[in-house]
Amino acid sequence: MTNFKKALIIAGLTTATLSLPAVAKLNVEEARIATASETIPEVVNRYQAFTRDLSEKYHLQTNELELTQIVAHQGQRLWQQAVRDVQSGHLDDRSLYWGRLALRELLKTQKPSLTLADWQQRVLLDAVEKSSRGFSDVNFKDDAQIKILVTGFDPFFLDRNIDQSNPSGLAALALDGFRFKVNGKQAQIESAMIPVRFADFDEGMIESFLTPFYRDNSVDMIFTVSMGRDDFDIERFPARNRSADAPDNLNVLTGANKQSPIAPQFNGTSLNGPEFVEFSLPIKAMQNVKGPWKVNDNHTVSTLKGGEFQASSLAQLENSTSVEGSGGGYLSNEISYRAILLQQQFNSQIPVGHIHTPRIAAYDVEVEANIVNQVKQMIEAAATTL
Repeated sequence: MTNFKKALIIAGLTTATLSLPAVAKLNVEEARIATASETIPEVVNRYQAFTRDLSEKYHLQTNELELTQIVAHQGQRLWQQAVRDVQSGHLDDRSLYWGRLALRELLKTQKPSLTLADWQQRVLLDAVEKSSRGFSDVNFKDDAQIKILVTGFDPFFLDRNIDQSNPSGLAALALDGFRFKVNGKQAQIESAMIPVRFADFDEGMIESFLTPFYRDNSVDMIFTVSMGRDDFDIERFPARNRSADAPDNLNVLTGANKQSPIAPQFNGTSLNGPEFVEFSLPIKAMQNVKGPWKVNDNHTVSTLKGGEFQASSLAQLENSTSVEGSGGGYLSNEISYRAILLQQQFNSQIPVGHIHTPRIAAYDVEVEANIVNQVKQMIEAAATTL
């Protein structure tokens, strides 16, 4: 096997990467680092040692395989340090986000000893992306009898609040590796972080990440989590289409709105699936958790002809064009839809569904700590049904 192929495998890529355009220019996310550094320097600079360390190693490498391994390892170290920090009491998801962008900026602006083609640089960027999101760090211990996978999201709408946090991302960091006993069995949670970017979804990131778990039946429950509304909403009927007139973290607008919903892409074509799907989480057990916020079994949907209403069943939604699912018309709804659709395609019995947390403005450590605690309790309650 050539070093070229080995480098692709390490980054989790294929030869399709070669067709991607040049990536040397800083994108919108990376360009925000300058503003964030002025506004929240202590957050942005918390993991600057990882960037310095990679910079020192980056300039010395003359072998593309070793360089890819170094970059992937540095991303994984960043993820693991963020998990340790949160679980040691530093309840902040934002430094991981900005630390990842700093590593990406370095890869785009500094030159190693060897000459990199565009596709080689894309391999490195994808390596640091996936490893710093915990994708390569899902490791259940041998004695784990109940295995639970949780995903959170990056902060978003950063042009409104550059210091924005995301309680779902904080929950993912807080719960990664968390172990507890339920009905005499050892349970364990493993987590990963998802980007707020339409392109990653269109390119199949969610399917690529989740496929091994469904294929191998290697987990017992899957929770996707994001920031939502006033209370906790467990989203009953996710929808296929995008309709939110809101930008992602690259300030991309899909052109969709509530009058003209648009189907997402999957590897170059429209994502093929029903207009609505239904979660399979043990909602009653989760609603039994008593905390600061209500836990709603959210049936609210919107269709092109019917407008917004409370759906009673999937049968009621047949022959409709989806506008919003219970989870809305943005990427929160979409990750849930894709996760459930993939479950169906594998004929899997793994319970899966989406938790929308209460929303916060900017960063509120006390509120977020309470949110994380209630998420943990809901997952523990759900595990009692396995």
